[in-house]
Amino acid sequence: MDRAEKKEAVASLNGVFSKTSVVVVAHYSGLTVAQMQKLRAQMREAGATVQVAKNRLVKIALDGTDVASIGALMKGPTLIAYSDDPVAAPKAAVAFAKDHDKFVILGGAMGATALNPDGVKSLATMPSLDELRAKLVGLIQAPATKLAQLSTAPAAKLARVFGAYANRDAA
Repeated sequence: MDRAEKKEAVASLNGVFSKTSVVVVAHYSGLTVAQMQKLRAQMREAGATVQVAKNRLVKIALDGTDVASIGALMKGPTLIAYSDDPVAAPKAAVAFAKDHDKFVILGGAMGATALNPDGVKSLATMPSLDELRAKLVGLIQAPATKLAQLSTAPAAKLARVFGAYANRDAA
């Protein structure tokens, strides 16, 4: 990798760190190529990205970003996983770590907040942004449905009462 390629790599990493909401750092030593491909596929499905980069370049790219706290974790064979959704990358990383002992989560950062491995795992248990939106829409729609039911209920009750009186007189 020559100097120009390194500058380009640092610039792209800096852009990633500036835009993403969460970054997870993990050791991947001992994983096979097939396992790494599986990890990348799982991350892609979740809406996250995995990247292996030189630790020194990552540390340079971290300068001036909110997630600069992960610089201390960049030792040894590390990879970074990141996503715009604050839950996607941690959820996929924790799920992959359950199945593969050699994939070790070191920590991460969510905005300016540094996360230890337990913080990443607790973040993974939270519902995703899409799930929260669905719940919110459901909560908003529920009162409207109940209002519609309540507005039609008195008329239906009146109709039943009139029907009961009519049946009583007819019988």
